Amino acid sequence: MMRERGRASLPRSPVSKHPAIRPRDAASIMLLDRSGGTVRVLMGKRHSAHAFMPDLYVFPGGRCDPTDYRLPFSGDLHPAVLHALKATVGRPLTEARARALALAAVRELYEEAGVSLGSRHEGAHAPLPFLPDLTNLRYMARAITPPGQPRRFDTRFFAIFADEAELDPSDVLESRELQDLQWIDVNDCALRIPEITAIILADLRHALESDPLLPREIPIPFYSMRHRRFVRTLL
Repeated sequence: MMRERGRASLPRSPVSKHPAIRPRDAASIMLLDRSGGTVRVLMGKRHSAHAFMPDLYVFPGGRCDPTDYRLPFSGDLHPAVLHALKATVGRPLTEARARALALAAVRELYEEAGVSLGSRHEGAHAPLPFLPDLTNLRYMARAITPPGQPRRFDTRFFAIFADEAELDPSDVLESRELQDLQWIDVNDCALRIPEITAIILADLRHALESDPLLPREIPIPFYSMRHRRFVRTLL
């Protein structure tokens, strides 16, 4: 069902416990290593003290902060990626908000896994020790946490190949946010992961099967809840 090109109903969600919580903008990034025979993706375990998804393995990511709107960068998003981010369900995003989501994903990758996606940059007041390069990011999916969770996020999922960004897959560092970092075969994940992560992985597998280069101009699956059912819509 994840491979259908259209709208599809997903499993019914449990009864809401916190229905009034408004989703916050967030971004996640799938860092891909294709140096071996298969494609691997970087994942880590969330700390057990987290209120949201404790002890589960996820991609690096987190909420979009106000400072992400002001982060300097060295390379901009591909026009097709920027267009897809802006042309969302509901009110279209501004260019600044769309770019801030991508910058949030890059920032979280650095904070949670020690990976610098961009050229080294040092300054007395530099928010990051590098200038983020958004050039090779792909926009892969969007998902909104259903009501009933202690935290809710409107998350955009990005992907990038490590070799495109001249990154060494061995140069990853655990953090307080993300522990036990592992490179996981996208076709064989035995870790304990959230349902939405499994769904996004399935979409990633299908995209790689369709075109191993992951072109920028692809339909974007959007996962949300309507009438207590998860729904998949292509943007």
